[in-house]
Amino acid sequence: MNPSFDASPFDITLSFADTRLAENQRWSTWQAVTPTERGPEPRPDWVVTSADAVDTELGILKTGKEADVFLIERAVPFARSQRSLLAAKRYRSAEHRSFHRSSIYTEGRRTQNTRDTRALAKKSAHGRAVAAAQWSFAEFEALCRMHELGAPVPYPVQVDGTEVLMEFIGHDGTAAPRLAQVRDGLDDCFAQVAEILRIFARAGLVHGDLSAYNLLVHEGRVVVIDLPQIVDLAANPQAWDLLHRDCVNVCEWFARRGVDADADELIAELVAESFG
Repeated sequence: MNPSFDASPFDITLSFADTRLAENQRWSTWQAVTPTERGPEPRPDWVVTSADAVDTELGILKTGKEADVFLIERAVPFARSQRSLLAAKRYRSAEHRSFHRSSIYTEGRRTQNTRDTRALAKKSAHGRAVAAAQWSFAEFEALCRMHELGAPVPYPVQVDGTEVLMEFIGHDGTAAPRLAQVRDGLDDCFAQVAEILRIFARAGLVHGDLSAYNLLVHEGRVVVIDLPQIVDLAANPQAWDLLHRDCVNVCEWFARRGVDADADELIAELVAESFG
């Protein structure tokens, strides 16, 4: 991630003269994915499902170690009520990403398709493609689960190969600031972050890479993002260490800014939550 990224507004005015698409446009991919690759129901009213919709790429929101995030408008031409802004997270192949700790997070995960399992082991071309798609599907499934549990995450619209389309958190094309950029209302932000961690713990899950750079603050609400590495407390032997690291990361960040945030107390509470 680039902490210095300044999320500036994008020009989101579109004009459709005919059905020919510009270089930065494509037909909506909603119809191309299966029902299991679409977000949970009931879907928000703003989700555009029309086969006539067009996806227009408006710019890049964020670059990262393993993926880039783009701003997309999905809209039906001449039907301005059917329009929404989305964040498209596109994972790179293994050759083009620098996410070196993946084995920590994938312990305990299983690949159901035996051909994919063999390809992953052999690191064949198909295996490398499977590995890239594993992260997008892992993030989509994590977003779906946490959304259904009531955690403040972007609504997951769909997953298609190595691309996850999700709710854009921001206003008029300007992305919400990361927690790292926020200076006011930090006591309330910490209370919200602690509750997010409780929701994860009650579900037996750990974010695994939580910091002030993957928490957004939008209209006073903290939203957690970047979930591909989410781990299961029961299945992953590294999970408790990751839980400890998450708590220390966020508590130390808040404590340096004058917030009463004790990592040991939070960890003890989350351990109790995880055991019901």
